[in-house]
Amino acid sequence: METHQKLPTDQLDLRRQQEAMWELFTSECTYFLDHLLVLKMIFMNTLKYLQTHEYLLDVDLWRLFANLEELSQTSFGFVNSLFDIIKDYVDTSENAPSMDFISVLMKHFRGSLCQSHQTYCLNYTAAVFYLESLRQRDDFGIYLKWCEQNEQCRRLHLPELLVAPLHRLTRYPLLLKNIWKRSTDSTEKVMIYSIKEKVEKSIRDLEGKVKWLDNFQKLRHLQEIIVWPPLWDRDKRFFIPECLKHIFKEHMAENILSPTNRHLLYEGKLTLTESTRFLDVYLFLFDDFLLVTKTKRNKKKLGSSDTGLMCPSLTPELQTVIKEGGSCTVLDQPIPLDRLVVKNIDPLHVSVFGLRNAFLIQHENGYRQCIAAFLLQAQTENIKKTWMAQITAAISCFMKSQETKKISLFTLPAESSEI
Repeated sequence: METHQKLPTDQLDLRRQQEAMWELFTSECTYFLDHLLVLKMIFMNTLKYLQTHEYLLDVDLWRLFANLEELSQTSFGFVNSLFDIIKDYVDTSENAPSMDFISVLMKHFRGSLCQSHQTYCLNYTAAVFYLESLRQRDDFGIYLKWCEQNEQCRRLHLPELLVAPLHRLTRYPLLLKNIWKRSTDSTEKVMIYSIKEKVEKSIRDLEGKVKWLDNFQKLRHLQEIIVWPPLWDRDKRFFIPECLKHIFKEHMAENILSPTNRHLLYEGKLTLTESTRFLDVYLFLFDDFLLVTKTKRNKKKLGSSDTGLMCPSLTPELQTVIKEGGSCTVLDQPIPLDRLVVKNIDPLHVSVFGLRNAFLIQHENGYRQCIAAFLLQAQTENIKKTWMAQITAAISCFMKSQETKKISLFTLPAESSEI
């Protein structure tokens, strides 16, 4: 696109708008050619070729590249559409006062462009974590090194290429805003602004979906590693004859973590003080109950292929437990937050009994009688204070939500007398 030193005001405004469109077009070309096409042709197609020859057969293409094929086709279609309107304008510049770009923007941004990016972005975190687990393998390392040495990669590594669609999606609103600012026609400005708003809404929806998906995946993985022992194993006071145990098996607690509206607020490793020993425990603080578990580590470690099944958002401590084939065994029943009391331990007791950074958790029944107590020690005073603050805040939020529910029940509109 040529530039002119001296132009009338209306032509100068038109030229600025054209420059904004040109920036959208050229940046989309760069995104497609230097990122999406390289990912597809160099990395994904090479992996497909190797798998047809029975190499790396256990590597999951979708987990690594998601809907890259669809994303490439969508971006390519967008580039072609932008190129066509620019070419048409250049060919008929004497007769056409401006480019007819609004229809192209509406078609693609209200079509599959945002949706295909959303689908890809939802898989991104898991893909990066999956890639890290695959890097530990020699055969995958050879494939990765060969691909990254290709001159078309321009010294970019696979993680840098995989993140490109996330960056591109968040840049679309900025490019559209630039076009909007340089437009003078009021109708055009309204339409461009509405397109920009739709893209921004798509990004906000994606953020919500990512949080929901991350929580869902985390709870699903916790279901796999948390072991709920039956009543007779958890508490030796209760004797259940073998012939009656089948009655209780129908009411096992594995599904307690299945509700998608339950959120994990805080977690971590502490030390439980018992009468004759210290026990390493792992606590899970949910938005409605606290769960105390003890970590069990197996001597036999899992293979590298199994480590790829872990959730990226799991803490390093839990990832280590999983790698070692371990689990978290529930010590006692979940403690509902409205039945939980947390108390600080006086420094005097700390010096007398040799307790360090200690605090007490009590489980009370409906009559406010203590039915269980856990004397816990943290590694540092700061960790102890953080735990106590997190539990106190969770109890407060839970009690407020319960009060809100009660009020809403009492303030429901009366039923119609006609019913």
